[in-house]
Amino acid sequence: MNNYETVFIVTPVLSDVQVKEVADKFQGIITENGGQIVNCEAWGLKKLAYPIQKKTTGFYFLVEFTGEGNLINTLETQYRRDERVIRFLTFKQDKFAVEYSEKRRAKLSNKQEE
Repeated sequence: MNNYETVFIVTPVLSDVQVKEVADKFQGIITENGGQIVNCEAWGLKKLAYPIQKKTTGFYFLVEFTGEGNLINTLETQYRRDERVIRFLTFKQDKFAVEYSEKRRAKLSNKQEE
């Protein structure tokens, strides 16, 4: 099992319910194909660095998960088919990236507890 991290941007014209539905869809794709979600964060509505499809903002999501390599092909195919997703990036984490992610999550959970 490899560690992966994916970030995707959802079009800003959707309602909160529709945005949550998109995020749940892709988390479901990961779990249905043998992956296990480690962490999921909704970063909210953010300004894009440059316009994409004439849109200047988008809802950002980060999902960290473990799974086999063939899961990535399935996930990215679904990203391409869903017109609500305007950009995505998935990469395999090495041991240093996994360690950094764990520290980052611990730091975020400490801030939330305070």
